[in-house]
Amino acid sequence: MFQMKKFIFSPFQENTYVVWDSESKQAAVIDPGCYDETEKNKLKDFIYHNKLDLKILFNTHCHIDHIFGNKFIMDNFKPLFYAPEKDIPLLENMPEQAKLFQLTVDESPKPDFYITEELEVTIGDLIASFIFTPGHTPGEYSILFKNVNICFTGDVLFFEGIGRTDLWGGDYDTLMNSIKTKLLTLKDITEIHPGHGASSSIEYERLNNPFLN
Repeated sequence: MFQMKKFIFSPFQENTYVVWDSESKQAAVIDPGCYDETEKNKLKDFIYHNKLDLKILFNTHCHIDHIFGNKFIMDNFKPLFYAPEKDIPLLENMPEQAKLFQLTVDESPKPDFYITEELEVTIGDLIASFIFTPGHTPGEYSILFKNVNICFTGDVLFFEGIGRTDLWGGDYDTLMNSIKTKLLTLKDITEIHPGHGASSSIEYERLNNPFLN
């Protein structure tokens, strides 16, 4: 059975997700935004307390607020790491991203695998597939658990909002095309869990998102 826990981390109020299969206890972390030691320990304690076997690290994209905890996760749990190839320049320039906000960071390891739309990753009985949704960054992917109609939309589609396109590699037309031709074609009942803010559904956003109407 699909299980999920959301954490809100860092000054950016970024949503970090842990998802797991309740039978096998195999788990994945999506966009670890834990910045300071308190946040890192909160995430680690949750994983240990629930006896989760953290197998996978996913980055939907590589803006700094979504990758703060990459090194911490890799050092402590040694999962397989998946990230978008077109966002590797962002990953490699993590210290430069941090300087813009007067922050210090641990540099991220490099991913073991690049995410593609052909890829499927199993986490116990859960199957993650991937939807290429650029526009906020050049390489961003949304993560879909089709059998439970749950999609993690990173910084592409939010509750009554859309991702910024004024950062490096952003493009408004590309973003809107990703939303309209990829995300809005999902089932209406699909839950969306974005990188910031509240969760929503495809149906709700189709009907109520001011950027889509």
